[in-house]
Amino acid sequence: MKKKGTAGYVKSQEGQQKIIIGAFIIIPLILLFVFTYLPFAEMVGFSFYDMKYTGSRTFVGLRNYKDVFTRSDIFGALKLSLYYMGGSIVQLVLALFLATLLSFKTKFGNLFKGIMFFPFMINGIAIGFIFKFFFTHGYVLDTVLGWIGFPLDKLPYWLRTQGLNNVMLVGTSVWRYLGQNMVLFIGAIMSVDASLYEAADIDGANKVQQFFHIILPSIKTIVTLNVILSITGSLSAFEPPFVITKGANGTGTYFIIMDSIAHVSQKVGLASAMAVFLLCLIFIATVLQKLFFKYAFRNAGTGSSEDGVL
Repeated sequence: MKKKGTAGYVKSQEGQQKIIIGAFIIIPLILLFVFTYLPFAEMVGFSFYDMKYTGSRTFVGLRNYKDVFTRSDIFGALKLSLYYMGGSIVQLVLALFLATLLSFKTKFGNLFKGIMFFPFMINGIAIGFIFKFFFTHGYVLDTVLGWIGFPLDKLPYWLRTQGLNNVMLVGTSVWRYLGQNMVLFIGAIMSVDASLYEAADIDGANKVQQFFHIILPSIKTIVTLNVILSITGSLSAFEPPFVITKGANGTGTYFIIMDSIAHVSQKVGLASAMAVFLLCLIFIATVLQKLFFKYAFRNAGTGSSEDGVL
């Protein structure tokens, strides 16, 4: 009777619903554990060994983590992330400015949105090849500057000059992700209650005051999200510098150096330590950003719209 009752319960609508709910909970958790947490735990274990992909391994303790801070190429790649962080700030400011303009009635606004968002839809490898020829000496950029009147023999090598080449690569990333940030900002700004703008106009608030006291506090969540995505992305930049320069002439980012150590030198333990350290760095940066924005917007939403504007 018990088996029959169990079989009957399984065939019932209530039983099938619970089985489906359980399957949708358990199966994703199993997949997450097998393909995310288990490999991550293995990688943490590898970081304490001197090992290759095949062959024996030697336990070295924290030596790999020490190398992360003492090797000039690894620590230099971390400093290189400052270029991309600076670019991410420029990117977010431009995206927020354009989003504020395009959130209201603007002539050809939809066309401009599409043009700005299109680069984000292009594959990162394809973008790398596009800008590789764009910045190569004597090609597209030099030709355009030559039309303007700049002598070609006086133009620098955009991808060889130390410092300048990283600025060019950061500009590539800004060009690609600016539209994505802009669209996210537009969606958030358009959700702001229109009556707040009407009340601000009645109180005599100008557009700048409306931006800082209505728009910015209202979209603080999406601003925080975009900042977190931009900063973490700047720490893990890979595609543009890898395709365009292969990391040559001081353009090797943290991911490029890690890829070279793992696949060329086959120092799997050191590469694993680099990956663990980067994860910790991103986690710390995310927490600090959330704390900063929690402090920056601590007074957002308090008081009436009139008090917020005036």
